[in-house]
Amino acid sequence: MKKLFLAAAAGLLAGCSVEHVPDDDTDALVSVEKDVTARLDYFELPAADPETVGKTRDFYADAFGWTFTDFGPDYSATTTGDTDVGLSGVTGDDAIDKPLPVIRVEDLEAALSDVEAAGGRIVRPIFAFPGGRRFHAVDPAGNEFAVYVVEEAEE
Repeated sequence: MKKLFLAAAAGLLAGCSVEHVPDDDTDALVSVEKDVTARLDYFELPAADPETVGKTRDFYADAFGWTFTDFGPDYSATTTGDTDVGLSGVTGDDAIDKPLPVIRVEDLEAALSDVEAAGGRIVRPIFAFPGGRRFHAVDPAGNEFAVYVVEEAEE
């Protein structure tokens, strides 16, 4: 089991995942590496408003020693390069009301097509935000998630 975990961890770091498939000759499970084109990059937590973002940011900084970068008054995030935490105090129609996994991809249009083909329902079409573009979708179990691509702002 420890070897399996280490192989999976090494694969994720290398940009691939480990899938266990039956061996045609023995029916035993064997590990097969697959290229990963997307990864869970952010986990956004809702905050009621910009003031709550600041209080929540300070809480996590004090409780766990996390360092945040503010992206305007209503969004703050860790920027460690692994799976980061974003605090969203965006209000109105763009507000999130529960935790939101955010998946980073290299080709947003292809990802949107793949999500739809796999049975996902798009609940927010592609839109721009500071640093990139993204869309929101719902999986068959009703879980909302976001998919985004990093893009530099055009000047």
